[in-house]
Amino acid sequence: MNSGYGKVYLVGSGPGDPELLTIKARKLIDSAEVIVYDQLPGEAILQSMPETAEKIDAGKYAGNHKLTQTEINDMIVKKAEEGKNVVRLKGGDPYMFGRGGEEAEKLVQAGIDFEVVPGITSAIAVPAYAGIPVTHRDHASMVTFITGHEDPTKKETGLDWENLARFPGTLVIFMGVKRLEQNMNALKKYGKSPTTPVAIIEKGTHPDQRITTGNLENIAEKAKKAGVKAPAITVVGDVVSVHDILGMQEVVWG
Repeated sequence: MNSGYGKVYLVGSGPGDPELLTIKARKLIDSAEVIVYDQLPGEAILQSMPETAEKIDAGKYAGNHKLTQTEINDMIVKKAEEGKNVVRLKGGDPYMFGRGGEEAEKLVQAGIDFEVVPGITSAIAVPAYAGIPVTHRDHASMVTFITGHEDPTKKETGLDWENLARFPGTLVIFMGVKRLEQNMNALKKYGKSPTTPVAIIEKGTHPDQRITTGNLENIAEKAKKAGVKAPAITVVGDVVSVHDILGMQEVVWG
């Protein structure tokens, strides 16, 4: 590693509730010289970034990316080469569908020292705040995390919908709002019961989080009528039924 370079921290900010930031993440944000961020950490965390830091909006909004992933990679390398300590602030956990692995590979190629700071993944925290444990002794002993929106440049899907439909545990789907109907149809096509419970949780862990429940057959129509929007996590499986018992807790910050 070049001793004249700064260091890059790939920091997971958790699912949005600022009190779910790790102590290490908070310290690094507060002392950062440069912060490269997108919208997923949420306004409360973004507003807490220090005035002294150079803040760069990487802006990954649905269908409107201010910087491409290649440009983000180049930006964090450039700032580190300037001798700056850089926080690449990401929602959830950097390596859970956060493209942190790609950024880390780029840093290794450039000879830049880096550190990964894990964050609480929304895959577990968002359902938990909605009263849905992703595993439960009576309902599911396994859980799998999948992306609901793959790289559009891929010629073929990397998701094995046939095996996913047969999977007896909980499915947690990231970024699946736009393709909700197609994803639910894929599961039904390969034999998953249309009555399988489904929940979509918007803005999870935020005070204005919203939960739409249904089943494999009707959740797409329910989501359309409710005007469900990203960011949202979709949970498929019998654990969703526990929401009726545990889902009465109000989300309050502070």
